[in-house]
Amino acid sequence: MSRSARNLVDYWDRRASSYDTKMAGAERRFLTDSRRWVCARARGSTLEVAVGTGANLRHYPRNVDLTAIDWSPGMLDAARHQAKQIGRPVTFHHADAGALPFPAETFDTVVATFSLCCVPDERAALVEALRVLRPAGRLLLADHVVSSTWWLRAVQHVVEVASVPLQGERYTRRPVTTLAGLGVSIEESERLTLGMIERVHARRSPAEHLPN
Repeated sequence: MSRSARNLVDYWDRRASSYDTKMAGAERRFLTDSRRWVCARARGSTLEVAVGTGANLRHYPRNVDLTAIDWSPGMLDAARHQAKQIGRPVTFHHADAGALPFPAETFDTVVATFSLCCVPDERAALVEALRVLRPAGRLLLADHVVSSTWWLRAVQHVVEVASVPLQGERYTRRPVTTLAGLGVSIEESERLTLGMIERVHARRSPAEHLPN
């Protein structure tokens, strides 16, 4: 792991214990509805990439067989505690979204919510998600993205000047555009909150090979 990546892991480790409290207002107003939207569409063997403190866990259907990864040990500990509190069976792994420790075509569904904004290489994370997804499997995303409103886009670019070096968080990405050419079909896509939140239901191509 590079020094910059190690610094990011340390940043999220330090904030794991207080993260849910600090984010409670934003969760209620902006994020929870999209978490429910994404998790309701999960089916079968499901991988959540960058599980964080486990905010999604209570929203999955009970019959989903859930595996979750995060590169922050502190966040994983918080997610384990959340799973225990709600009685949700989850298999947790300490892993990097850009190098998933699973064989190809392992999962029926891959989920990433409000996390691709923080991974160092968004495309690499999406390629890995598709690699471990079975043909015609579901890729379910929600994230804050570059706004469809010009003045908010300008604000987001200014905010990134501080947020990227501090915590690796980007506000001007849009995963649905990164997915172009990666062997997926977009089943559903919605933009909310002046275009700053986007949720996507995509399916992996049934073709044998995916782009690298």
